[in-house]
Amino acid sequence: MLYVKKIQLILNPIAGNGRSRVIGDEVCRRLKSSGIPYEMTCTACAGHAVSLAAQAAERGADSVLSIGGDGTALETATGLRGTSAALGIIPAGTGNDFIKTLGYPSDPMAALEHVMNHAPVPTDVGLLNDTMFLNETGTGFDVKVLEYAEKAKKYCRGLLPYLYGVIGTIVHYRPTLLTYQIDEEPAVTENVLVCAVANGGIIGGGIPIAPKARVDDGLFDVVIVRDVSKHRLPLYLPRLMAGKILSFPETLYRRARRVVFSAPDMKVNIDGEIRPMTQVSLEIGSGQLLVHR
Repeated sequence: MLYVKKIQLILNPIAGNGRSRVIGDEVCRRLKSSGIPYEMTCTACAGHAVSLAAQAAERGADSVLSIGGDGTALETATGLRGTSAALGIIPAGTGNDFIKTLGYPSDPMAALEHVMNHAPVPTDVGLLNDTMFLNETGTGFDVKVLEYAEKAKKYCRGLLPYLYGVIGTIVHYRPTLLTYQIDEEPAVTENVLVCAVANGGIIGGGIPIAPKARVDDGLFDVVIVRDVSKHRLPLYLPRLMAGKILSFPETLYRRARRVVFSAPDMKVNIDGEIRPMTQVSLEIGSGQLLVHR
């Protein structure tokens, strides 16, 4: 059974080093051969997908499909939040992390079939200082991984840049002195390796940072790994990649609706984008977005 009728495609033409253009052309061919009406627009700059998605919803699109990476999906979702139009994601970027939590296939055409055959359902989003995110936000380890990975993306794709990022972070590791408060618990200040507040469970091209996370339970998964001695970090890497982070003796794991954290000269990962911030206030937006999944 097909669950899409009137479709708007939003293509980021530079995603995946231009691979998204080829994927977009094939998506159009598939939709045309299936007799499904669609329109396609391309983003021209950062943030453009937000307005394109909002306009598509206003014009009565039933489904808006993002063709790009996690950043394009986030922008498209931001424009659709609170509307009756549903988000679908066609992976064409580097990490494509959020689709892993949603259970989408990694192949773009298989993902299109998945979207067309799965009804839209209410899905949670994260709200960060009044900005929306889909997947995960945090500081410490994941920020450093992304910084190193960004350099490696010039030379390799897929999970390899992120593995390089993990190794670089281990070699140059320094803990983050973080103050955090989870729901109504007392605030804590301590050195941490990881502070991850997750709606989805996967970051960094396939790292299961919050392996129990669900996008429809109305709660964040909060994963804080307290300071780990540098010589033990390489021993933790295989367990991290195997989804065993919650079994580390240094790990604090909570489910929560609200989280606040801060640190001097802090950098924050917001769905793969790094921003400088002094304090982050997070709240779950339960069921605020329709997603084909």
